[in-house]
Amino acid sequence: MKCSLSSPAKLALAALVAIIVSAACTSFKAPEITGIRAWINSEPLTIEELRGKVVLIDFWTYTCVNCIRTFPYLKQWNAQYSDDGLVIIGIHSPEFDFEKNYTNVLQATKENGITWPVAQDNDFETWSNYSNRFWPAKYLIDKDGIVRYTHFGEGAYDQTEEHIRELLVDAGADLLDSPFERSGDQPLDPTYAQSRRGDVTRELYTGYVLAELGQYVRQSEFFKNVGTVVELEAPDDLKSGIVYFDGSWVVGPESTRHGRETTEFEDTLSFVYSARSLNAVLSSESGDPYTARIQLNGDPLTEENKGQDITISDTGESFLTVNEPRMYNVVEAPAYAKDVTFSMSSNSDDFGIFAFTFGVYQKGP
Repeated sequence: MKCSLSSPAKLALAALVAIIVSAACTSFKAPEITGIRAWINSEPLTIEELRGKVVLIDFWTYTCVNCIRTFPYLKQWNAQYSDDGLVIIGIHSPEFDFEKNYTNVLQATKENGITWPVAQDNDFETWSNYSNRFWPAKYLIDKDGIVRYTHFGEGAYDQTEEHIRELLVDAGADLLDSPFERSGDQPLDPTYAQSRRGDVTRELYTGYVLAELGQYVRQSEFFKNVGTVVELEAPDDLKSGIVYFDGSWVVGPESTRHGRETTEFEDTLSFVYSARSLNAVLSSESGDPYTARIQLNGDPLTEENKGQDITISDTGESFLTVNEPRMYNVVEAPAYAKDVTFSMSSNSDDFGIFAFTFGVYQKGP
């Protein structure tokens, strides 16, 4: 089903839906790419001028973990089929305000090895043209400018590649020297798979708009006097999948920021989760770097369960250095675990938290 959404909150809420859905839906003329603020890796492109090519439109945003997980497959298709007439166009439609910044998006494309054209759809004009609702979303367009296949969310990579190959052959490509080798979807963590696919914590948002809409935070004081420093107290009993704040915080529409400078990591954010990996979207209010201390079940992370962005100090404590607004990989545990207590704190008043995401794949965020 396709429908446009009327508010940023609804756009973000749509991203929470766990969808692994493909639809060889009724064909329709591909909407044009319009309202683009900037292009990366390319001069401006249009669907009309790409007639004769097979075009894969990929809606993404650079802090979306679901989008990040699709990059290896996009890279593979770009490398294997670009000479045969496939053109991938990434439509970057931002979830958070800082993702509208050209420098941030440019840096993200470089860090993720994205070489195909990327269009900054800051005002969601192309998103609306396609009546899109999700990150990531793929629209496969044939040589005549007709959308022949759509896929929303992760997965179905072999199915998507089969459709790419079919449309390339229809456009005249000879793929005899480019055999189709099935890659399959990302393998699940064995412990999670053996648990009959138990609980996985949903994405958690900390800005008051979505925190209230999705009940990610349930401390009543959190929603009072937003925009100013508020004193919060976390209960002793933490419910799973709920974010709790303790100490001084400033609550904003998209994020919550530490409300003061401290010396002993007095103010904390905590929650109970079930997953193998954990990621956090963080920023710095001033732009200056800061460190955040991370603990699981009251203990520091170790070399065995730390994420790629974690450093273990000489004293054995685990820290994360935030030096740019992006998604940070915080936990990469050996296996899926249920009801783990996570806590995070920083002495800096630049400490800003947007969202947390979780994974149950064998590898990766």
